[in-house]
Amino acid sequence: MSAEELQKNWLGWLAHERRASPNTLRAYGDDVSRFIGFQRGHLGGAVNEKALASLKTADIRAFIAARRSEGLGAGGVQRALAAVRSFYRFLAREGILENAAPRAIRTPRLKRRLPRPLSEVDATRAIAQAGEHDVKWLGARDAALLTLLYGAGLRISEALSLKRGDVPLGETITILGKGRKERIVPVLPLLRDAISAYAKEIPFGGAPGTALFLSRRGKPMSPREAQGLMQRLRGALGLAESATPHALRHSFATHILQGGGDLRSVQELLGHASLSTTQTYTAVENSQLMKTYQSAHPRGK
Repeated sequence: MSAEELQKNWLGWLAHERRASPNTLRAYGDDVSRFIGFQRGHLGGAVNEKALASLKTADIRAFIAARRSEGLGAGGVQRALAAVRSFYRFLAREGILENAAPRAIRTPRLKRRLPRPLSEVDATRAIAQAGEHDVKWLGARDAALLTLLYGAGLRISEALSLKRGDVPLGETITILGKGRKERIVPVLPLLRDAISAYAKEIPFGGAPGTALFLSRRGKPMSPREAQGLMQRLRGALGLAESATPHALRHSFATHILQGGGDLRSVQELLGHASLSTTQTYTAVENSQLMKTYQSAHPRGK
């Protein structure tokens, strides 16, 4: 089989068996397409099963070097290697070919970037300002959306996936997150009220299975519109550039931990597969603690 046919089968497996998100499929597919295209030129001929099986670590390093020369950073290299390794794991799993070369390439280390949450005051200000809109139902929508992101810690895609039939919300909502993993998130009364208030103001009809959050024209609201909303709020309130829809999810996690919540519970609420991902928020807490100590303690100066 050609490399392109094998890639098509691999992407189908990722989509149906591993339930990879559309973004992952698109990114991984692009990385492996580039890998195959590079090897075609590098080897001077078509790339098939035999060629993939015979690749050496030097051939894969040559691909990485070429991508680096195109300006790809460490994060992009890490993702490209992850895609190529996933492709080869699939080929081995299906009994098509074995090649240990991709596993032998050292992955570049990334400096972990700490989440940059909003303060409690700024998160509250952002929600209040979002509700101030010339069009009443759009103000209710914006306030409800930001309350959902901050009050339940949802990703923007998860919030926008809610349907008209989900209202009124109960004491909990079931969210389908990354990898199609379900989690149950508690719903605070304030959040429930904000969603109900918005639902009453929607000027468009819709079946229970249609999107809850709508654009000005009655179409499903896009993540780009939510990002535009936060951009306007940054200008109006003088917030940092890091104040994005996702920053409200960071704020949710950070403020729960600051209030005495335990790490394992926050992991469940956020839908993180690994506890190490959630532990990033403890580093935020520690850095803030050190800043407070250094500014307040007589010897800190």
